[in-house]
Amino acid sequence: MSTDNVAIIKEGYTNFARANIDAVLAVWDPAIEWHECKGMPIVATAAKLVGHQAVLEGIMARIPREFDGFAIEINELFGSGDRVVMTGNYTGTYRATGKPFKAAATHIWTFKNGLAVKLIQVADTAEIIHPKP
Repeated sequence: MSTDNVAIIKEGYTNFARANIDAVLAVWDPAIEWHECKGMPIVATAAKLVGHQAVLEGIMARIPREFDGFAIEINELFGSGDRVVMTGNYTGTYRATGKPFKAAATHIWTFKNGLAVKLIQVADTAEIIHPKP
């Protein structure tokens, strides 16, 4: 099952990169729990969002407002049981500073019945806000 889940998430990242948000949503449970880490510029505090609409409004719609050229670079994608882990980097330019960044990021996905039901995000938010030269 974890092999299938890895393929599903890999396709989800491909669709995100292509801005095909409907296809991204298709692999998420309608009641997905999205845990965004504290310090991420698109949220004021650590956030738990529930459901497609909450993630669309609270995360997806804010990405282009806060960042230019935002992308996810995948270094590793692996799974075990109902979990899939992505390690990689966020890249782009933070509009508030005008500075480009490359920040480490990890996503931990939980699956049930072939759909992502939970995401825990961990990111180097300090590197996004104050990138090292």
